[in-house]
Amino acid sequence: MKNVWKEITHSDYINRLSFSLVYALLASVALNFFYEPGNIYASGATGVAQIISTLFQQVLRIDLSIAWALFLLNLPLFVLGWLKISRRFTIFTGITVGLTSLFMELIPTEVLTTDPIICAIFGGVLTGAGIGYAFKNSLSSGGLDFITIYLRKKTGRDVGSLAIIFNGMIMFAAGILFGWQYALYSALSIFISGKVTDVVYTKQKKIQVMIITQRPEAVMTSLQKRLRRGITIINDAQGAYTKEKETVLFTVITRYEMPILREGMSESDNKAFVSIVENVQILGNFYEEEL
Repeated sequence: MKNVWKEITHSDYINRLSFSLVYALLASVALNFFYEPGNIYASGATGVAQIISTLFQQVLRIDLSIAWALFLLNLPLFVLGWLKISRRFTIFTGITVGLTSLFMELIPTEVLTTDPIICAIFGGVLTGAGIGYAFKNSLSSGGLDFITIYLRKKTGRDVGSLAIIFNGMIMFAAGILFGWQYALYSALSIFISGKVTDVVYTKQKKIQVMIITQRPEAVMTSLQKRLRRGITIINDAQGAYTKEKETVLFTVITRYEMPILREGMSESDNKAFVSIVENVQILGNFYEEEL
């Protein structure tokens, strides 16, 4: 356990804690201001916690808050994460889940509107922004993320269909408990949440960069000092207009790393020609940060 804490620097701890606070606030406002008043079910573990809370109230006549249901639901998954994924990842995810559950309890339910469409839209936007922000800063909201990451590490396969099945079950439960129109409203919210997550979470978007430069060594040194990316070199290229010898460098980065690329190019060769192609597909190894 001591080795785990040694890996976490003081600044890393402070940064991750601030990111966790932002996610917890956004998720709690989405739930208490929009999802609950509009009878909308969220995606992932929060949606399951809503179902559990509703069943306890309607069937067992026991008042189990969504916050407590979310926290208890994640406990066995923390064990999975600790043993099979990453202790560092599990620690920070536990902090995030704990703060989210606390904020859900402390922030009162505020009925701004009961219109299910408005609630679905704004709840989805806030949830998607929170999830994307968490992913962007190497955090997780817990729940299904543990299972998805474990299966991906175990099988090496794309397990995106698992989220579709899981959220489909949530919508089915919403239809049974509140009526089928609310299942459709929940589907709308989950769709919006996913789209907003994609906009915010830029680490998953790959970009191909072509650099034409007369200072290849300076450019490669500057970029590799900042980025853990391979660079392919094409020597003895020639400009059709100037007839001067150039070197062409190819690399692939994420959209999240674009500001770092600009900084590196500004330092090494601000006269280089840089061409960028977005949303490229990658076959083979592409380094991604450890959790």
